[in-house]
Amino acid sequence: MKLIVFFMVLFILVSQGRKPGNPLSTLPPNIEVLTHFGERADISPDNQEIAFMSKSFGDAMVIDLKTRAIRCLTCNVPAAAFLRVMHLSTGDYILIGPDHFEDIRISRSRDNELWFLSKERGSKPVKLGQKMSEGAAVSKKNLTIAFSQLKAQAPDLPSGASRIIMADIDLSGSVPKLINKKTIHETSDPSCVLEAQDFYDNDTKLTFVCYEPSDLASVMGIDLKTEVVTNYSKLPGAYNETEGIFPDGLYTCVESDRQCEKLGGKRGSGNIDIWKLKLDGTGKDFVRLTTFNDYEGGKASNPVVSSDGKFMAFQSARTTDPAGVGYGLLLYHFDK
Repeated sequence: MKLIVFFMVLFILVSQGRKPGNPLSTLPPNIEVLTHFGERADISPDNQEIAFMSKSFGDAMVIDLKTRAIRCLTCNVPAAAFLRVMHLSTGDYILIGPDHFEDIRISRSRDNELWFLSKERGSKPVKLGQKMSEGAAVSKKNLTIAFSQLKAQAPDLPSGASRIIMADIDLSGSVPKLINKKTIHETSDPSCVLEAQDFYDNDTKLTFVCYEPSDLASVMGIDLKTEVVTNYSKLPGAYNETEGIFPDGLYTCVESDRQCEKLGGKRGSGNIDIWKLKLDGTGKDFVRLTTFNDYEGGKASNPVVSSDGKFMAFQSARTTDPAGVGYGLLLYHFDK
């Protein structure tokens, strides 16, 4: 009897633990490797190309999804140190990052700012004169953007406070600029640090992340007309970061540690995989999309969904690296 109990316990431990190996070696038929380097993908509004970063504090690249040809967007910028590249509805780009690399902490926080890059080949990035925190929400339909600020970028904010600002990009003059800036949401302490993510419902709503103490997070949304804020993940004690909205506005992708309930391991932004969450306010409809975290040291992160809802781009990553660091892009086909 004792021997039976022993093997039962052993079976449970083995079945719930992570396994050795490479998640790329056992991909399901609906997932394909797109590149073997790069991070932070962004799909163009017409779904014809994907912009991405060669590495953190590096060059912005773009890959044609038909020919798979890769082109560098910022190789004419000496010592480029950008962190993100995103498409505008005009075909131009938004870049995010410091003017130059100083060190990881300062360059990613205090010196992080917005840039405009024309789609015309050979163009150089132009500063928009706006410091901001982490990433931004960029409309695929209008020249509208939303971004967050902490005290590191906005000295007028109290320590621990954060806010989300929405603005329009004005391209009518000789130099692009931000206009119509307004604060749409703010918090006063570090119990909820904000980061804007995605516009949806014809730019009438915005998803954002509420980063919480102990490396936890919640999926949030705000109705830009009523200013009503909703917690969509409703899972205290877990990490749930919204990344990538579905075109119907009914679902969002989430970087989540929910699989830790079965696999074990430390909860937080390290042990994450990509899940799909229904934005119905219940927090109950979570569906797991990737299983990279089933492998020791593996995780999938930074998902974005095409405007037709047919595919998702994401990256292969490692649990020990900082958020956003990736080792190649993949495509997840929802129609296969």
